Amino acid sequence: MARTLLYLVRHGEQDPALGHSTDGGLSERGRRQADRLGRRLADMTFSTMHHSPLPRAVETAEVLADYLPDAPRHACDFAMDRTPVPSVEHRNEYPEPLLRWLDRVPNQERDEDALGLRAAVDHFGADSAEDRYELVVTHNFVIGWFVRHVLDAPTWRWMSLNQENCGLTIVRWDTNRPPALVCFNDIGHL
Repeated sequence: MARTLLYLVRHGEQDPALGHSTDGGLSERGRRQADRLGRRLADMTFSTMHHSPLPRAVETAEVLADYLPDAPRHACDFAMDRTPVPSVEHRNEYPEPLLRWLDRVPNQERDEDALGLRAAVDHFGADSAEDRYELVVTHNFVIGWFVRHVLDAPTWRWMSLNQENCGLTIVRWDTNRPPALVCFNDIGHL
């Protein structure tokens, strides 16, 4: 039986002077968070480190790479920041107060019916002939979607899951078994 362990990490704290800009890198605190996470993961062997192409995730991955020099890393669109929003046909699956917030999500962040996030789950959770240990440096809503999927929760429940900066979530896929949540938002290293 092959096993996939996916270590999902939210990027370090973004420089607050940049607001919610997608171009923002890490704050000093964000670099310290990434350094502490790197120390925690230093004894792990990852086959790959995937990271979002956004600067805050790239910088987090660069810090982690100092502790994980044997893990090849690359920018990965499956780890990209996105916000799942329901199409008109699926709005009834979300509580009304959440819809008002989702209606204000900028177009460049919208992932209608979570098509991109569903593709990410399919990609990372795919069966493998060998055990895989992969690290993904990504964003809060992406991690929330993975956890929602693993727990088979209602579609909108990703919104109630908040991952701390450099928090660690681990999900596991075993051949012929449903996925499992190993840990969520572990911040013991911080």
